[in-house]
Amino acid sequence: MNFFTADICDEHPDKVHVLDNEFKNYGAKDKVFAQVVTVKLDRNNSELIKILRDEDGTGKIVVVDVDDEYFAVVGENLMKFAHGNNYEAILVNGYVRDTEQIKDIPVALYARGTCPRKYIPVTEGERNVELSFCGVQFNDGDYVYADVDGIILAKEKIV
Repeated sequence: MNFFTADICDEHPDKVHVLDNEFKNYGAKDKVFAQVVTVKLDRNNSELIKILRDEDGTGKIVVVDVDDEYFAVVGENLMKFAHGNNYEAILVNGYVRDTEQIKDIPVALYARGTCPRKYIPVTEGERNVELSFCGVQFNDGDYVYADVDGIILAKEKIV
């Protein structure tokens, strides 16, 4: 991948939105260009499991919003599903676990932090919905560019 988020921000300041720096990458991939797939969860990750396990993720990043609830929604098993189905990355407005086991899986995993517990009761999630966090609105089909300097969102393909 031949881009740097800083250069994109300099060259297209009116076309990008920058996420705050509260997100840390727990996966092994440190540079990502991918098209957005959105999912809204209510603490339980059953809808996210279906996406990562059952669908081709080539060129995709799953953007997940759980309203910053303090439950992990991605761990080792979901990262293995993501890698097996060629996802570029997962971006979680929330928490993850199994960070020791996932640090070498070649998928980027951006999250606010870690939490060792998951939410057991199954709840329904929503796919293909507009998500809003960090002052940024995410829709299916948007583009995410990320590297060690940060994560940016564009409504159209820039690079």
